[in-house]
Amino acid sequence: MTEKRLVLVTGASRGIGRAAVLELARRGHHVIGLARSQKALEALDDELKAAGHAATFVPMDLTDGKAVDALGQILNDRFGRLDGLLGNAGVLGTLGPLQTIKPRSFDETIAVNLTANWRLIRAMMPLLAKSEAPRAVFVTSGVVPRPRAFWGAYQASKAGLEAMVAAWADENEAGELRVNLFDPGATRTQMRFDAMPGEDPQTLPTPEDVAVPMVDLLEPVETRTGARISYRDL
Repeated sequence: MTEKRLVLVTGASRGIGRAAVLELARRGHHVIGLARSQKALEALDDELKAAGHAATFVPMDLTDGKAVDALGQILNDRFGRLDGLLGNAGVLGTLGPLQTIKPRSFDETIAVNLTANWRLIRAMMPLLAKSEAPRAVFVTSGVVPRPRAFWGAYQASKAGLEAMVAAWADENEAGELRVNLFDPGATRTQMRFDAMPGEDPQTLPTPEDVAVPMVDLLEPVETRTGARISYRDL
């Protein structure tokens, strides 16, 4: 078994985030999982305990910046460090012509997909700096290199995320922190069904499929930084 690492996962209660939590636990790491649904987190905690794994789950709305800031101090007091950060949480927002998107929907899409990840970077960097092999991965989307109509708010948020993560990787190039982007592509998740309701989900990879190579990026053996890894290219 590999050395136990402390890994924070956002959007941990379902889809790819949930699959990543299970994969990390299977590898013997301790997961700190964040999601808005306390009920879903409790169910996941029960599943992990039944399999003999321990984890820490925190119900949290990532748009609450003060809560994210407070979490950094709480984790420092309890664990003293953080070895991995998986920025997986995201919302699809409203798909449609840009002029029809309501300001509240647009603002939420940017807040969850972009701003919350900046708050996490800000709050977790002091903890990551205490790790011998800190790793960070942020989930992006194929709409960034291939923009399309009606996805404006979502793809703007992900394009901003990619630019921000590239900057963070460059800022830490000389240190131990390795920061990468992971594009899972079309995956059998609720978000994908919401975006493409006519698509046959059985033709798509499962969250469990894509979680394995994504979690690999959080391991100490990963040396790349500033890379954009696509599941379809593996």
